[in-house]
Amino acid sequence: MNGASREALSAAREALDALTDNTSVDAAKLAGELAAVTALLDREVSLRRVLTDPAQSGEAKAELAQRLLSGQVGGETVDVVSGMVRSRWSQSRDLVDGLEELANIADLTAAQKAGALDDVEDELFRFGRIVSSSTELRSALTDKTAKASAKGELLGSLLGGKANPVTERLVVRLVTQPRGRSLEAGLESLSKLAAARRDRMVAVVTSAVPLTDQQKQRLGAVLAKLYGRQMHLNLDVDPTVLGGISVRVGDEVIDGTIAERLDEATRRLAG
Repeated sequence: MNGASREALSAAREALDALTDNTSVDAAKLAGELAAVTALLDREVSLRRVLTDPAQSGEAKAELAQRLLSGQVGGETVDVVSGMVRSRWSQSRDLVDGLEELANIADLTAAQKAGALDDVEDELFRFGRIVSSSTELRSALTDKTAKASAKGELLGSLLGGKANPVTERLVVRLVTQPRGRSLEAGLESLSKLAAARRDRMVAVVTSAVPLTDQQKQRLGAVLAKLYGRQMHLNLDVDPTVLGGISVRVGDEVIDGTIAERLDEATRRLAG
């Protein structure tokens, strides 16, 4: 997003945070309702164009949203959507993208309130690793000819009772309503949102053997000092690295593995 849409989404996030800070607000219910509105506006192109029409006043668009949604979803959801359509959006699709993000943030907030945000972050990462290692599973989850209900049932068999309910809801929404994104891109986006709930960055750490608790604490402290922000570590074990660790933070890779040193030595000899 850029320009007006970025400002509108930033304001919507602040409004959502203020709303969910209230302990009486059911963040999980709010997430489900925002996801339902997202699906509605994703289907109804003409409606979302009306709700983002710059020629219409913000108040007129908010009143339309209220008439459409009142009685269908809770008052908090109506307030959030009304506030969003009052804002100016660069493209009508940006409104839907923003609603989807708020739905995911609301679910992650529910996990945070329950003290389960760390579990959700880890489960999202592990699920991504499982998908990347199974061509058959990825094909089943991304098959455009398969019904959403069938994909939901498959995910239920994989995650039901084994993962946090928030993790399951996030993954099911992503798989059954991909909205043009790849599964990998969607999972990465969810991981970033989860980390942002506590203003943390995500570091993907690959090592030949599992790190000890002391090593994880030391690495987390070093990375936090290096990047100036608290760091969440997603840990992966890969015997092919031969020793040391490889750390990826966003697009930056800090590679200290023996394999990388051997490759570098080979390149120097060849040169």
